[in-house]
Amino acid sequence: MTVIYLVCAGLLLVAGVLAVIRAERGPSMLNRAVGLDVFATVVVGGIALEAAWSRRLDTLPILVALSMVGFISSTVIARFASVEPESERRIRTLEEVAREDALRRAEEEAADEEERHAVARRAAMERDALEREAAERDAADRAGSERDVAGSEAAEREEER
Repeated sequence: MTVIYLVCAGLLLVAGVLAVIRAERGPSMLNRAVGLDVFATVVVGGIALEAAWSRRLDTLPILVALSMVGFISSTVIARFASVEPESERRIRTLEEVAREDALRRAEEEAADEEERHAVARRAAMERDALEREAAERDAADRAGSERDVAGSEAAEREEER
């Protein structure tokens, strides 16, 4: 079991050295932040390894606190390192906000109006198609009736002969 602890300690030592090198050399602020975050994680792992070795539970609050500090610091750095659009870098006045809201509402109303017109056009086209079909059916019915009448008249004439 001692071998496992020594291997884990060696791996944590290598990870800690590499994290410090990244934090020292990193060309950007984010590289340095990642290096320090990894180093904080290595420290938490080292404390956990020591607690397992000595079978102590009183280091648990320290582990929780260091883990929370590492997470919060990473989150804060990521938040402040993100690039914001130029329009979001300043606080807008009430007039600007009202103008943007009015413009957005006008665009939404225009889109709604366009959609209503499209629906009305589709309904008119469907109505016209139905009227054409009804007119064609009526014309076919009239033609059929006229044929029936003409046929019955021809039959009557033949009977008369």
